[in-house]
Amino acid sequence: MLNFAVETAVLAGRALLERFGRKLNVSKKGEINLVTEADLASERLILERIRSHFPKHAILAEESGEALLPENDQKWKWIVDPLDGTTNFAHGYPCFAVTIALEHNEEVVLGVTFDPTRNELFAAEKGMGATLNGKKIRVSETEALSDALIVTGFPYDFAKRKSVIENLLKLLFRARGVRRDGSAAIDLAYIACGRFDGFWEEGLNPWDVAAGYLLVKEAGGMVTHYDGSPFSIYKPTILASNGLIHQEMVEALKS
Repeated sequence: MLNFAVETAVLAGRALLERFGRKLNVSKKGEINLVTEADLASERLILERIRSHFPKHAILAEESGEALLPENDQKWKWIVDPLDGTTNFAHGYPCFAVTIALEHNEEVVLGVTFDPTRNELFAAEKGMGATLNGKKIRVSETEALSDALIVTGFPYDFAKRKSVIENLLKLLFRARGVRRDGSAAIDLAYIACGRFDGFWEEGLNPWDVAAGYLLVKEAGGMVTHYDGSPFSIYKPTILASNGLIHQEMVEALKS
């Protein structure tokens, strides 16, 4: 199944790259939340492949919602974001990805994130470690938050969330640097390979974090909610790190 997810993510990523930089039809799902024809084309490709190879599996996809038909095998669920970083994509900013995960009995067992602009394929399978273009990856060894490069994102309704700015300020003055790239899938992949040391965000959806969650875990990192409690992809806060700075980040967010 991992090979299938890899092949599917790469095909979808290449389809996105063909459209990148071109004039696209763009519509709004919310005040600032966009969807492009590229999102829809990528999702069609992914869903057609899943339905062809695994017709009884359930699917949770960003643009089409959840497909839980009576005949679906509820033990297996594909979780799909056909274009994570749509706003970046629509503006020609090359930071976006295709991300695909698979749940078995409500546990994420594989995850793939493909960045077509850099040709970087991040993959993980439960108990088998994480890789970047086929080579094993590990989280960073940064031991102190003051030495860490961390990353965050802002939910589309951040103007209504006072906590977003409060938490940004709490960590901005404790870390070496803070970045905001606009793709949670890439942020989590970068935690897994050691480019970032920590990540936090609220208001995300399962398709934003499912693959990245497994990447970080399999690369030796830690993923929880803000208070340090066990992580669920169906709850809206995520705190991911190399593990070494995790408690400092928890304490900062609690302060």
